[in-house]
Amino acid sequence: MTENIDLNNLHKSTWETFKFEEIAQKISKTVKPEEAEVDIYVGLEHIDASDIHIRRKGVPADVKGGKLRCYPGDVIFGKRRAYQRKAAIVDFDGICSAHAFVFRANENIIKPELFPFFLHSDQFMHRMVDISVGGLSPTINWGDLKQQEFLLPPKDQQAKLAELLWAMDEVIERGIEVITQLKTTRDIFFEKLISESLGKKIPLSKILIQKKEKSQVPHQRDKYIGLEHIESGKFRTNHYSNTESVLAQCNIVNEGDLCYSKLRPYLDKAIIATFNAISTTELLIYDTKLVSKEYILYHLHSRKFIDYVSSQGFGTKMPRVSHKIIGQYEILIPENEEEFILKMNKFLEAEDSAQFKISSSKALQKSLINQLF
Repeated sequence: MTENIDLNNLHKSTWETFKFEEIAQKISKTVKPEEAEVDIYVGLEHIDASDIHIRRKGVPADVKGGKLRCYPGDVIFGKRRAYQRKAAIVDFDGICSAHAFVFRANENIIKPELFPFFLHSDQFMHRMVDISVGGLSPTINWGDLKQQEFLLPPKDQQAKLAELLWAMDEVIERGIEVITQLKTTRDIFFEKLISESLGKKIPLSKILIQKKEKSQVPHQRDKYIGLEHIESGKFRTNHYSNTESVLAQCNIVNEGDLCYSKLRPYLDKAIIATFNAISTTELLIYDTKLVSKEYILYHLHSRKFIDYVSSQGFGTKMPRVSHKIIGQYEILIPENEEEFILKMNKFLEAEDSAQFKISSSKALQKSLINQLF
């Protein structure tokens, strides 16, 4: 597949430099959602960081105002807060957020199959951060982006490089499918355990103790947890950013606190903190009584709870839930909580093992992308 390319000794003497406006076309067709005649809307909230695939979608009725038209093969790139590294391939006819660029690769310069990986290179992403302007919500201007120059491999090498990167992507996608299956099995087993357990049901309002301690600027802790640092469906996070650029009031989070995202509850973001930090106020911070935080966390990640909060969310574009809404949800207080958690933890161990393989594949893929670009 790559017999003519030595990946460990790339000679770039034959590579050429192009301005970005030569590499890709910016698609600027704007439509109103109600007049778009499509069924799919993608906002930046539907795109995960450092992922070339769109795994969630909305509908045009979710939004108002002018949106960008996009077509299969285009790439949606988040021009606002470029440090979030959002760039994903379109595989549908639809519309997307006006806070994005819609790019279409110039096939005379770069293979469309290689283009999304180029956008995810550190060189490109770091450049986007450098040219962004603005304070709280830095944005990229097309006038600045189109003049940026990048070194690209010859067309006769691009197809082989793209083939390799897509083969690695397939390995990652297979791993994600394994985790999806494990999560489905875990949820079924969870409901089975609940149905077989003895105990009484009580609302979460009698279990959750909301912690409201706030941190003011300048913040005294150096770690900040935003919603972007919490992966959907995960029970922990190791991610955070520095607090120096955080200019708003935040929550104080202590190691061991239960944290739940009240914004877009369908995203399934709930963790137990493993370090002291401050956080976005979109997180609800809890202690618990009667049962452990670990036990509650399994409920917060259960399909039934996610369906419940998703149905109760208020607001359209960015639905959210409140502590009151969460508190109305009833759970079983089991007589054998410790045994319950031990059984459920086996699923997390299997998911962690599968996730480790995915992370290794992603690291290898990222290393190759940065080696190329």
